[in-house]
Amino acid sequence: MASSKEYLDFVLGQLSELDEITYRAMMGEYIIYYRSKIVGGIYDDRLLVKPVKAAVDYMPTAPYELPYEGAKEMLLVEEVDNRDFLTGLFNAMYEELPTPKPKKKK
Repeated sequence: MASSKEYLDFVLGQLSELDEITYRAMMGEYIIYYRSKIVGGIYDDRLLVKPVKAAVDYMPTAPYELPYEGAKEMLLVEEVDNRDFLTGLFNAMYEELPTPKPKKKK
């Protein structure tokens, strides 16, 4: 099941206080970036984030779920209705997220 554009728009609205939130559509789902780093994505209308230590500490009871078959487990964000919670989560995670690899020149 693909994620809806309405759910993406809702999540982006909840994150609107943060600068440089972007997304990329990928096979019916959406990858979410914060200041050019991948934070997680929207899969089957669920917001999932990378399980970096800061995210686990911020959401100690969050369940681990698979975004899709064969993928690594990610943390399910259940408090998507809480704008302050989401903003705090993304800010807490940022430093621990991997820096994007530079694009190879052709």
